[in-house]
Amino acid sequence: MPCLLLGGLLPGWKQGLPLISKGGQIELYVPPSLGYGSTPQYDNSGNLLVPANSILIYNIDLVNVQ
Repeated sequence: MPCLLLGGLLPGWKQGLPLISKGGQIELYVPPSLGYGSTPQYDNSGNLLVPANSILIYNIDLVNVQ
């Protein structure tokens, strides 16, 4: 299982992850101001992945904390 450091995450994840305990779950809603904002996100082929000003919704299971 990969180790995830908070430094490289979206601000919304940085605020949301500390709210979860080991073994916990959360449905995290990230507003554009804490996500990608007005910048659309594309893959390497130029396909749109995340439109500008999107609200992002994540279902997170926190398996372990070190």
